[in-house]
Amino acid sequence: MRTRSILALLLVLGLAVGAAAQTKVSGTAQCGKPEAQHSIPVGDRPNHVFAISQAKCTWTKPLEIAGIQSKEGVSTIFAEIMGNTSREREFYVDTMANGDKGYVRVQSTGTVKDGVPQTGEGTWTYVGGTGKLKGIKGKGTVKGKYNPDGTSTWEVEGEYTLP
Repeated sequence: MRTRSILALLLVLGLAVGAAAQTKVSGTAQCGKPEAQHSIPVGDRPNHVFAISQAKCTWTKPLEIAGIQSKEGVSTIFAEIMGNTSREREFYVDTMANGDKGYVRVQSTGTVKDGVPQTGEGTWTYVGGTGKLKGIKGKGTVKGKYNPDGTSTWEVEGEYTLP
């Protein structure tokens, strides 16, 4: 009986430590107009396009991970645009103030008007990192708005754990 009580206590403490290890993050990133951008019409119907683009981003409200603030990054996006909607897969390389990097995969959907992106929202997942971010795990949500000049602003929320 005493062994069961000790095992139950250890299990509860282990769950509490695991839950406490998750740290919430939020921030805002401003991305410039894509520096590289290509699109190819699919040809099966009007306004069905595959596109790829890459843009540099800076954090106007940085994320803070392990006491280090996010500084800037590069967003590479592959999108399928069908009429007024799009589905995107993104890989984001985030550079922290100390030079460490975080690697993030994003899946999102968006709205398009006259071939120009308007809004987007989706989920993100950490898939790796360097330095203090090596072994990082985490996930969250992202919501964004495109500006008429081709730039965009993204609100990011989520949580992470470090090994």
